[in-house]
Amino acid sequence: MSDPSAVSGRETTARPSRASLRTAVVWDVLKDALDRRVKATGKDSLDVLDTGGGSGNFAVPAARLGHRVTVVDPSPNALFALGRRAAEAGVADRVRGVQGDIRGLFDVVDREGFDIVLCHGVLEYVDDPAEGVRNAAAALRPGGSLSLLAAGLGGAVLARALAGHFTEARHALGDPAGRWGEGDPVPRRFTAEQLSGLAAGAGLDVGSVHGVRVFADLVPGVLVDTEPGAAEALMRLEAAAAELPSFHAVASQLHVLGEKQA
Repeated sequence: MSDPSAVSGRETTARPSRASLRTAVVWDVLKDALDRRVKATGKDSLDVLDTGGGSGNFAVPAARLGHRVTVVDPSPNALFALGRRAAEAGVADRVRGVQGDIRGLFDVVDREGFDIVLCHGVLEYVDDPAEGVRNAAAALRPGGSLSLLAAGLGGAVLARALAGHFTEARHALGDPAGRWGEGDPVPRRFTAEQLSGLAAGAGLDVGSVHGVRVFADLVPGVLVDTEPGAAEALMRLEAAAAELPSFHAVASQLHVLGEKQA
């Protein structure tokens, strides 16, 4: 299982961090998409767009693999942190930060200018998720891939129920946006079918669907941090469950990879 914090994307023998437990499944899918695109195009260095990419959790590891990454984010603070992180990783020449958002995407980047587009943690917060996915898809070159990552409805319901907030869990089940109440910090959540439908509606072929953080948010941190081998075993369990549709319904996040027809 790859860790996006590992230099050049190689397997790491270091003990998995809590952060890597939450991102490893997505990074493995993304790394595979990058590798397939390299083979398809014959180019060693791809153009990658990370919308809402923040401080570079995925952008910097992608740049370490030799790709050129443009991060579009509305937060100046996040872009400042991105620049510092890229410099510390020695990839400042391959990472470019631009202030903007998915709605006005083509005010700051070109249409069909990228081989891979990431749209992670964005659709929950935009007014029109379908428009956001269409814009992300329009930034792809033919044959490119779009990586969508968004909050899952079932994971939130399960988490509220396990915390003893049964009324909130039931409210989220019936709420059109999947919110558990007025105090919910997440404006919108999705089912796997909804997220796949957004990708298909933007003209993409849905290549894979994965459940992310199926167990990682539910397992007590003290167990993972103190039990020998627990973190590695949990990471393997996450990978095994990620592709099974039965676990998509309880994942904290959902990941969809869509491909634009060549």
